[in-house]
Amino acid sequence: MTVMVKGGKKYRESIGKVDQTKLYAPDEALDLVKEVAKAKFDETIELHILLGIDPKRSDQNVRGTVVLPYGTGKTPKVIAFAKGDKAKEAEQSGADEVGAEELIQKVKSGWSDFEIAVATPDMMGQIGSQLGKILGPRMPNPKAGTVALEIGKAVKELKSGKVQFRIDKQGIVHVPIGKASFEKDKLLKNFTTLIEALLRSRPPAAKGQFLKTITLTSTMGPGIKLDGARLSLSASEK
Repeated sequence: MTVMVKGGKKYRESIGKVDQTKLYAPDEALDLVKEVAKAKFDETIELHILLGIDPKRSDQNVRGTVVLPYGTGKTPKVIAFAKGDKAKEAEQSGADEVGAEELIQKVKSGWSDFEIAVATPDMMGQIGSQLGKILGPRMPNPKAGTVALEIGKAVKELKSGKVQFRIDKQGIVHVPIGKASFEKDKLLKNFTTLIEALLRSRPPAAKGQFLKTITLTSTMGPGIKLDGARLSLSASEK
């Protein structure tokens, strides 16, 4: 039986270069993902990792942050909920929008032109009660490093390459690690840094293989599967 591959000509050409039965090593996978990134724009390189946890159990939640050495190739729009000197600190550190009650009202009225929200601890009561449902996954959270007294430092890290990771309802983590235009060595360093951060975040209650499946992909390209078991083993040997 012939299997029809959907998608445009470039996608069909790209997927033909990927062995769907093979588990690639990171070095080889990064060469391949750069080769098959054929779009006219600079595609984002992403990791999609299924973890060996039960996402319904609170003691197996996985969430954290990591500073990628070479950033993601995109500077996110960051807003900061802060007052007084802390508001000035956030503004001087590069926050795109800074405010307290007035910023809460702006977001409450429907404005959403930002990727990340950070806040000082004293603002969280108001933010939680008024914006909890509106912000959703963008809600400032201490575990994500987005609730911080040193708000200037938090803003600088987020603007320079700090990424957040968290499991979705299926127990999968989706994280960008750079752009197709990045040199492979830079992508590899970002990749390794992220994997090590994920392994450090493993909940004690998680049993068995933690990195179950790992897929590397560009924005418009096919998925390239990596060997999660090998990566977990090599990390544990360090």
